[in-house]
Amino acid sequence: MMNSLKYSKILRHLIVPAGKKVSLRKDYDPALKLSKMSKQQAKKKLAESVTLLAEYQDKLYAQDIYGVLIIFQAMDAAGKDGAIKHVMSGLNPQGTQVTSFKAPSTEELNHDYLWRCFKALPERGRIGIFNRSYYEEVLVVRVHPEFLEKEKLPPKPREKKIWAHRFEEINGFEKYLTNNGIIVLKFFLNVSREEQKRRFLERIEQPEKNWKLSPADAAERAHWDEYMDAYEDCLRNTSTDHAPWYVIPADDKPLARLIVATVIHHRLKELGLKYPTVSEEQKKRLLEIAALLSREK
Repeated sequence: MMNSLKYSKILRHLIVPAGKKVSLRKDYDPALKLSKMSKQQAKKKLAESVTLLAEYQDKLYAQDIYGVLIIFQAMDAAGKDGAIKHVMSGLNPQGTQVTSFKAPSTEELNHDYLWRCFKALPERGRIGIFNRSYYEEVLVVRVHPEFLEKEKLPPKPREKKIWAHRFEEINGFEKYLTNNGIIVLKFFLNVSREEQKRRFLERIEQPEKNWKLSPADAAERAHWDEYMDAYEDCLRNTSTDHAPWYVIPADDKPLARLIVATVIHHRLKELGLKYPTVSEEQKKRLLEIAALLSREK
């Protein structure tokens, strides 16, 4: 399946090696073409992949050993909502949950920064999707350090090492999750500044998309370089062997969605998921039930 988009090529070009210094400007092209597929072909392949994902999700749910946490981070208009909608479209809603993290509430600010994400983690057998996540704490908060004032931190954590401390805390948190059977998949949808501008203008020109753009979204473009610096530092310090980052070229939406689906499909495949087996005694009991049912009138 998907011979035109090999998983080995994704790993070679898109995964961030643990501890490696990366440059989003030089190492990861937002318009990178990993395949010569047309947009229509990519959509068709995505539909095939979604069918496979549904099969693996069913086994994941039935086996009830692993959970899967999928994290999407990106600049505005990179396609997070669309990726979630199209990649997860064929999955059973009973086994899937999506959590979108906005600016923290008063209650959330009265807790540590991981609290609101911790309580939204998926159960075993389920797939949890974070539309933004605790990574906002080393991205948006880093670009806008004034947000730290609302977090009521004691004096010491406000020192310059706060970002290094948070990287360490996040890595420890994700290691804890993987040790307990929660598979962590992290996608940074890498959209170019030019493509973001085009998509913003499209949202303005099409009335049905006006609601998608706010003045705050446009204002953040002024901090583009600061965000790229923050993302590069984040990717270098939090891409680990147990929870690596995938930098997805997001200028081509259909291909980006197919890449995401391919990664999820392969990671689920690697788990060796199987339906639970029943004992001989249970099988005997099932045959007895079948016999009783067959005699009903």
